[in-house]
Amino acid sequence: MDSTPSSAATAAHALRSLGCALLLTVALLVFPLVPTALAALPQGNAVKDPEAILRNALPINAPQLQTLQHLLESTSDDLRAKRWKPLSSSVSRCQSQLSSQRDAILQGFSADQRPEASALIEQLQEKLPEVAAAAEAHDRDAFLAGRRQALASIGAAEALLVSDVPFAIPSEFDALPRLLGRATVRITTSKGDLTAVVDGYNAPLTAGAFLDLAQRKFYDDLPFTRAEDFYVLQSGDPTGEAMGYVDPKTGQERHVPLEIRIVGDDAPIYNKTFEDIGRYKAEPVLPFATYGTLGWAHSDEQLDDGSSQFFFFLYEAELTPAGLNLVDGRNAAFGYVVDGFDVLEEITVDDRILSVKVIDGAENLQAHG
Repeated sequence: MDSTPSSAATAAHALRSLGCALLLTVALLVFPLVPTALAALPQGNAVKDPEAILRNALPINAPQLQTLQHLLESTSDDLRAKRWKPLSSSVSRCQSQLSSQRDAILQGFSADQRPEASALIEQLQEKLPEVAAAAEAHDRDAFLAGRRQALASIGAAEALLVSDVPFAIPSEFDALPRLLGRATVRITTSKGDLTAVVDGYNAPLTAGAFLDLAQRKFYDDLPFTRAEDFYVLQSGDPTGEAMGYVDPKTGQERHVPLEIRIVGDDAPIYNKTFEDIGRYKAEPVLPFATYGTLGWAHSDEQLDDGSSQFFFFLYEAELTPAGLNLVDGRNAAFGYVVDGFDVLEEITVDDRILSVKVIDGAENLQAHG
């Protein structure tokens, strides 16, 4: 049994690696492995920044704060095109909205949260004039740096509003570990360090299994068993005959269900693909939409036999039209690399994971239900 992303996705990758997105479109028509309904998957200007995806995935309802976030994030297109006047206009709108809505935004926080939220909003108010000045000076690097800091303040404020995982995990999975929140991990490889954020708000069982194995040092000194340009890096296959983690208490391989939360849904779907439920245009809250997306592997034969193997999705926007990566809806994403992309680019099948260490959020892991 080869625990990998789906065979349909592998077939599409063989075409993508030729370096031409047009060939992928042709493949959807001529390869029977790829369901024709995939042509109806959503297309458009997908969010590709991991920090933005993580902000958007927070289970909160803060429309005024989120409007500011999205307005700042939406400046990327104008920045790429060097449209400086629209950039200045967008930042001015942010400043105006923040000034007029500051009190209303703070009212959305509890009394004990308000001092910290107020400090973060003040940081944002101090940073926006710097972003505006960078736009006026046509200074791309300064604009990016200032915007990143402004969005970090917004994201930290939004994170204060999250109280708990917003759904009940089905009782049939009570024996599995779960991450009730987020955690940051440092993945040390033979080529250097990666930093990733794993998201238990939207994939608690998948993120929990990964974090549990990291704390058990399961991944230490495991090789990368698959390394395909523009597609995946995969690891987590233990030595010996087992394909995954064997629970020492039961002597059985621990399996994690396929777990995908769809935008707008109250809870994840389990052990079903988007095709299985007939929702071909569905968008996952945690999409495979950025370089270094963390994905959970399962076999081609079963959806619920993922155990320990995971992969980094090597998303390339030029080779992967938005909504057509053929992994969304078939595999569970559970986090994103946020630092160390240069290291990720250098890893091959000759490399190994030296260690995976939890550097923040370990208290959010529950060993079992």
